[in-house]
Formats: sequence, structure tokens, C-alpha cells
Amino acid sequence: MRNADVLVQAAAASYAANCALGTAAALGVNTRRVGWTHHALFVATASLTAAAVGSAVWRPRPSALALVPAAVPLALIPYLGTHGPRHRVVALSAAPFYAAGLALTRR
Repeated sequence: MRNADVLVQAAAASYAANCALGTAAALGVNTRRVGWTHHALFVATASLTAAAVGSAVWRPRPSALALVPAAVPLALIPYLGTHGPRHRVVALSAAPFYAAGLALTRR
């Protein structure tokens, strides 16, 4: 397994954990004590995604290149606010790219 694939898997895991925590908060679960974790996971997801895509500059890997479009929702999220459907829709629009990246790591 290549380093890019490991970074893609880590980025996808971070994204999934962040979505799970965000979903819990949206469903009314009391996340006040761990609310900062959602922001930390976002930073980790964005950083891991950037590292995975950056690793593809020197040695192109399809799994890492699949994450390139995920940069758009990751860039928009901080400016959309946290309350309302826009945040969720834009955040979930990155899911297909993480799924594709994960599928390509298995090849």
C-alpha cells in the first residue's frame, strides 16, 4: 500500500467521524462537552485531504486524485454557518469523493 492510499484512508476515516459527530448534534444529542471535537475533526479532515492530494503531485495515485473535488465543499463549509440545511448539504456533497478514494485504495 502506498503512502497516498494511507492518507486517503485516514482522510476518509476523519470525514466519517466528523459526519457522525455532526449527525449526532443535528439529532439533538448533547455534544456540548465534545463540540470542539467537530471542529478539530474538520481541521484534521481538511489537512489529511490536502496531504493526500499533495502526495499525488509527485506520484499520481487515482485514490488521491479522487479527493480533489472534495476541496470545494471543504473550502465552503467555514463560510456557510452551522445552522441550517446548507451546512449539511455541502458537507455531505464531499461523501462521494471520499467513497471513490476509498474504493480506489482497494485496487
